[in-house]
Amino acid sequence: MTVPAIEVRNVRKTFGAMEAVAGLSLDVEKEELFGVIGPDGAGKTTLFRMLVTLLVPDGGTARVDGLDVVDDYRMLRTRLGYMPGQFSLYQDLSVEENLAFFARVFGTTIDANYEWIRPVYEPLEPFRKRRAGALSGGMKQKLALSCALIHRPKVLVLDEPTTGVDAVSRSEFWQNLSAVQSTGVTILVSTAYMDEAVQCDRVALMQNGSLLGVDRPQAIAASFERPLYGVRGRSRNELMAALRAHPKTHSVHPFGDAVHVAVSAPGPSPASMTGYLEARGLQGVTVEQIEPTIEDVFMERMQTTG
Repeated sequence: MTVPAIEVRNVRKTFGAMEAVAGLSLDVEKEELFGVIGPDGAGKTTLFRMLVTLLVPDGGTARVDGLDVVDDYRMLRTRLGYMPGQFSLYQDLSVEENLAFFARVFGTTIDANYEWIRPVYEPLEPFRKRRAGALSGGMKQKLALSCALIHRPKVLVLDEPTTGVDAVSRSEFWQNLSAVQSTGVTILVSTAYMDEAVQCDRVALMQNGSLLGVDRPQAIAASFERPLYGVRGRSRNELMAALRAHPKTHSVHPFGDAVHVAVSAPGPSPASMTGYLEARGLQGVTVEQIEPTIEDVFMERMQTTG
């Protein structure tokens, strides 16, 4: 049987009275693009910092590329690429100087591994003399990824790499990750953006230091068991209050410019729901039955586990 690239068994980490990671177990297969999805405070960063040997677990065990994160930390660090959530490169050094520095740390050079990082680094080359602190968010992102890849790691760990980056740069970044994965690198990435989950082979939903589920993105979305409606109207607060009062309503959550309403089966028809809302004085209401997303499942499981 193939040994997973990442094995986590009952790992715990506490900070004072707060349990940041609560007896979590997880496997990531070799060459998999695996996403950990959850809001701020879910425990994603703490988990990742333990996996890259920057924090010592309070309990349980974790192995990455077959090496224990505590006992084998020195050897493991040479096999890992890590991109933390905040830009952590040297702001006063140029693009080229940052990359050369990280190459030297791992005993290599830019020239030796240029072809390896070229798909990510090539757009930065015209700006290689520019200070890192003067780069745009998307360019900083590419530089940080180039530095994490320069030593040809076997496992790449990325902590919310697209936070605060524009939509175009986010899309380009996920294209870069797909190209990196195709070379045989295992990728573990966290994000607070639920829409990015579909880019992963599998995802784990994380909240309060625990997992709410692990599966393929499509399977997680398909696990939503109730009829779901997208409702729009002029007054969000009044609309949500009226929907919560409906006898069939199970849950109500705002989603962008709409409100998602899960109802008990068999659910009322969209026309019936529209009539119910209009009878309560709400005008300009539209109701349509919609397909659940991973975010709908996440909200449902958070409510269930409470």
